[in-house]
Amino acid sequence: MILMRFMGLMLLSLFASTFAVASLYDPAKRQDVADFIEEMVRDQGLERDQLQKLFSDTQKRQDILDLIARPAERVLEWHEYRDIFVTTQRINAGKKFMEQYADALQRAEQEYGVSPEIITSIIGVETFYGRNKGRHRVIDALATLTFDYPPRAPFFRRQLIEFLNLSNRYGLNPRVPMGSYAGAMGYPQFIPTSYRDFAVDFDGDGFADIWTNPVDAIGSVASYFKAHGWQFGQPVVMTAQLKNTSELPELRINRFNLQSLADLQAAGIVPEKKLPLETKVLPMAFALKDGELHLLGLQNFYVITRYNHSRMYALAVTELAEALRN
Repeated sequence: MILMRFMGLMLLSLFASTFAVASLYDPAKRQDVADFIEEMVRDQGLERDQLQKLFSDTQKRQDILDLIARPAERVLEWHEYRDIFVTTQRINAGKKFMEQYADALQRAEQEYGVSPEIITSIIGVETFYGRNKGRHRVIDALATLTFDYPPRAPFFRRQLIEFLNLSNRYGLNPRVPMGSYAGAMGYPQFIPTSYRDFAVDFDGDGFADIWTNPVDAIGSVASYFKAHGWQFGQPVVMTAQLKNTSELPELRINRFNLQSLADLQAAGIVPEKKLPLETKVLPMAFALKDGELHLLGLQNFYVITRYNHSRMYALAVTELAEALRN
């Protein structure tokens, strides 16, 4: 039974954090929650009583609101961020992960065209190969960000709806799964809509289990990358020289507007190797302890930023993958 496959998830609930609770999302006290429940009953066919009981013990978490207001990408320089994710410990653990799941990684490369190093690096950066899958109940995180974080409420509302649908579809107790402060889950830290669209049952047991099954997580990461345009065997970044940056203020801003190499060369950027002038690239500058690192992000770099909208994240994944490859 699918329900039995979630027995492993029950262990995750032991890691629920014990922060003080400001309030509960009791629909009897919060009209916005009551309205949401009625919408789920009407539009999604879920059970009213079950939803009322669920939200009556769903917690509003101030720590989640604090975390989303100051993610690491906004407060760290690149050299500080790199020191967190590209470490000897993470490299060595990644090599062991690749050895243990070599068959699944090779099959993922054959079926989806994504290298074992990139898949492993994603899982390594996201959860340290499954060691750190998150300390927040997913239901608490998504409810908090849906009902009490106006800047991105519509986005998290979609995630909450899909999480409830996912729980209903597979018989999952929505109180159990743990994840990130943004509601990302499992080895690859998929948000609920990413699970819906890209998770795969890679071991063929009838269920795509990204929470406790590394093989399904490997296939799911590869599925995500292929769907977003990963180019097999192509480079991710290229170093460049900058002769004049006054026309390129976005170099140091977390933006993702790809530009033609011809335009960038006219503005003073010279890639280390020749590329067709029509190539679309992402010009970037990263702060080092002494100076800057200047790079051009290619199509595969852009694909990594679709997984997490952070240039520093994408570069950390790239460098960890390179270390694993070497």
